[in-house]
Amino acid sequence: DPDSGDNGRLQYSLVGGQTNEFDINENTGQIFTVSVAGKAGTFYLQVQAADQGTRRLTAQTTVNVTVDSSSSSNVVMLVLNQKISVVERKSVEVQRVLEEKLGWNVYVLNIYSKESERNSRSSSDETQVDIIAFDEAHQEVPAEDVKRKLREQRAAIELGLQEVFSAPVSAAVPEAPAAAAPPERTAAIVLGVLLATTSIAFLAYVLLDLKRKRKYGKQDLVKKVDVMEGIDNPWADDKNGSLKSLEKSEHMNN
Repeated sequence: DPDSGDNGRLQYSLVGGQTNEFDINENTGQIFTVSVAGKAGTFYLQVQAADQGTRRLTAQTTVNVTVDSSSSSNVVMLVLNQKISVVERKSVEVQRVLEEKLGWNVYVLNIYSKESERNSRSSSDETQVDIIAFDEAHQEVPAEDVKRKLREQRAAIELGLQEVFSAPVSAAVPEAPAAAAPPERTAAIVLGVLLATTSIAFLAYVLLDLKRKRKYGKQDLVKKVDVMEGIDNPWADDKNGSLKSLEKSEHMNN
């Protein structure tokens, strides 16, 4: 709008189409997603721009948004310690600061918080911002390169965002959680542990049984040896005069 003052200050709104899946920044006109996860296809939005003059003038246009079922693996999440409503109003400035400090073309794909209810959008002091960067050849910059650059330039980025929000800002790149092992691998690991435990227990039982058999086998062998020695030398164990009694018995027989 070429007018100045209130006549040139525009306010944007969604007035028709599939508005449940999208929302719009009333000050900048930036459209962002609300609930298109898992969806694909083309969405039609009727957007209105209105000035703030005494005789309010409006204009409308149709915006077609195509959602691809595939998603880029180079999207990076940046966490700001600011309310989502504030970040949404300053999204253009946030994008500008990131482009200046990173040296790439940066696009803000999504702004959201842990608060899901619209009436709680201003209650959380932590906002997630999904961004993607493109180099001069219009190629996606790998996510790891973007994360590394964000960490290297964190101090400069926070200083630039502090001027945007007029308050101290923390800009953090969260570490991705370790990927959970697939169920098949988990089951295989558990089965392997159980099998190993069973094998160890069985081996211990066999060794213990073998040791027990050797012990009792030696005892039986000692008993057998004692018996055999007693047979070969019938007088060897005679300690109570039985030899004399035998001799006497022979004398009497003679």
